Amino acid sequence: MITKLDKNAVRLKRHARVRSKLSGTEARPRLNVFRSNKHIYAQLIDDVNGVTLASASTMDKEVSLETTANVEAAQKVGELIAKRAVEKGVKSVVFDRGGYLYHGRVQALADAARENGLEF
Repeated sequence: MITKLDKNAVRLKRHARVRSKLSGTEARPRLNVFRSNKHIYAQLIDDVNGVTLASASTMDKEVSLETTANVEAAQKVGELIAKRAVEKGVKSVVFDRGGYLYHGRVQALADAARENGLEF
């Protein structure tokens, strides 16, 4: 019997597969992206020490938009996470797209982070 998995279960499976090969360090932390229906979140994570170095999301006060679930909002979060990373002295990161396709909001966040000083 073949069971059909929902989209998120497939994403989580893909994310687990990617995470087994991907890890962030203090010198080169992991830029993690989580996308919900209403918001998008980004974190800089040092997996060696198990510490979040910086985070940004559409729920932050600096990001004031009418809608928080579009490409424009993702670009603002990308700019904000890059700004916070540079403040902490981080220039190079490992990009973890969280099992999502590199398209739309995830791509917009990544492009904005690159334009504002992050290298990956």
